[in-house]
Amino acid sequence: MGRRRAGPSVAREIDGLEEKLARCRQNMEEVDLKLRREKLSPEGRKSLERERNLLMTKADNYGKSFVCFPEKELSVLRKENRKNAALAVAIALLIALIYACWTM
Repeated sequence: MGRRRAGPSVAREIDGLEEKLARCRQNMEEVDLKLRREKLSPEGRKSLERERNLLMTKADNYGKSFVCFPEKELSVLRKENRKNAALAVAIALLIALIYACWTM
């Protein structure tokens, strides 16, 4: 990726982004369900449509706050997380090898 992150770990970023997206999608589904099933006054329908538009804008902003689209950023973060995990395992193995050689 070529850039360093300050603050929360990659795994926490992934979890936070997935949680925000899940909440946003759930809220959009609830609004869509209300729009389809309930008999609403014109004002109520407009209010729900405004709420749905706000939720869609919010989801778009999540995408803009990261590189491109949230799903793409999640895959990049997962790849970076796997790379970090592999590096941690390699360091642990190196320490175990040094310890084994040292005690022989």
